Amino acid sequence: MAEGLDGLGFALRAGDLFWVQQDMAALAMHAGGSLAAARWATADRPSSSGLLFWQGGIGTMDARGVSIPVEACAWAPHETGMLLWLLMSRDRFAAEIKNRYTVPTDTVPPLMPIYGAVLPVTAEPVSFAEDDSGLPQTIVAALAAAWLLMQQPLLIDRTTERADKTTARADTRDGLSSPRVSVVDLRRQYAPQDQDSDTDGPGSRYRHRWVVSGHWRDQAYGPDRSLRRRTWIPAYVKGPEGAPLLATEKVNVWRR
Repeated sequence: MAEGLDGLGFALRAGDLFWVQQDMAALAMHAGGSLAAARWATADRPSSSGLLFWQGGIGTMDARGVSIPVEACAWAPHETGMLLWLLMSRDRFAAEIKNRYTVPTDTVPPLMPIYGAVLPVTAEPVSFAEDDSGLPQTIVAALAAAWLLMQQPLLIDRTTERADKTTARADTRDGLSSPRVSVVDLRRQYAPQDQDSDTDGPGSRYRHRWVVSGHWRDQAYGPDRSLRRRTWIPAYVKGPEGAPLLATEKVNVWRR
């Protein structure tokens, strides 16, 4: 446990900081639901170590029958793999137990560790079904999906924010460098990258339009396009412009 907390301390002290906006968090949860496996190697992470905070949270994990909200994930190198911690904010904890007792801010940190485990670093993706770390699979899958989505500049906006002046002065007094936070959000508009032509053969045309659900695809990249990377293909409407839209199932519309 002490070793794991030391690793968490390193991730919080030296790692890169990421803030995932609510729309992006929702997409990561949705995309993670259809992601069967993931790799945890350094090359697959947005940084070797870091802290990622999910605006609005990223679900809950069960602890002996109690559902605990998860709001952040921290990771760091470990001698046997990658150390991953799930965390909850002090403010959320205070809101959950309001009217029972006061949370002391001098002894309770702003982010509270909930559960930690070491995930294997392998050459090939490891199935979530084979994961015995005890971490909730939906949250771990959402984290893996978020890391993959961050590699798609056509789908996301990524900006950098600096600390406000008050925080920067406090860090300077404590001998710390002023933190920079990468903010990750969905682009307001993007063009689908997986649309086929409207014809399925010479002289033949589709007569309807239909919704193609968002899905993962192995995208070729690298030297001679010999490598493969899991890439999220957003949902889109397929078929010729003006043709009737087939409504064979319930369609949920998600607008910003």
